[in-house]
Amino acid sequence: MVSIVTGSSKGIGFAIAKAFVSRGMQVVLTARKEDELREAAAALASEANVHTVRADVRNWPDADRLIKEAVQRFGGVDVLVNNAGVGKFAPVADLSLDDWQQVLETNLSGVFYCCRAAMPEMKRRGGGYIVNISSLAGKNAFAGGAAYCASKAALNAFSEALMQEVRHDNIRVSYVMPGSVSTGFGDRGFGGEADWKSAPEEVAEVVVDLITLNPRSLASRVELRPSRPPRKG
Repeated sequence: MVSIVTGSSKGIGFAIAKAFVSRGMQVVLTARKEDELREAAAALASEANVHTVRADVRNWPDADRLIKEAVQRFGGVDVLVNNAGVGKFAPVADLSLDDWQQVLETNLSGVFYCCRAAMPEMKRRGGGYIVNISSLAGKNAFAGGAAYCASKAALNAFSEALMQEVRHDNIRVSYVMPGSVSTGFGDRGFGGEADWKSAPEEVAEVVVDLITLNPRSLASRVELRPSRPPRKG
């Protein structure tokens, strides 16, 4: 089984890639920084089953090239995990145009580009699975997170529509909405600073469960949150 995981040089993406490799899957790692990709690939220690492609999913040519390189290297695409994401947090009045565009282009347009490029290859192989990593911020908006929350709310709607469009092509589509995850995303703490948060490996477990679920059923949406966050007040 051939998988592509975007934003897989660290955090949730790396945890998903590691889980896939441990199951014997062939995995294409992709991110924007070549040095981080090399480090991630070395950490997986599975040269035969891992291929890296430096790409910026905000650009259609890069997304298209990513899929084509995966097909060239491993023969096709069975699983696409759209994990690449950006968080820029500021009040709307202070949010720069560049930050707004970077968030929307990465978190939403990048998913569209990768799906659009991958779906013909999945159809050619008789089906596949697309997992979009969203966020609980897509349904629980908060001050200072307008760009991020809007991008994830749109991603949720995109995923719901796509799921209905391709289900009869034997392509399953799910989106996972984690809450607080200990990755340091958006400079919001990781490791000992956030032990109450979910671990990236726990998100990866959910993704593995999704793609291995009996194909008669589809868990189209999963909400994942820490079971014991700090008490308020």
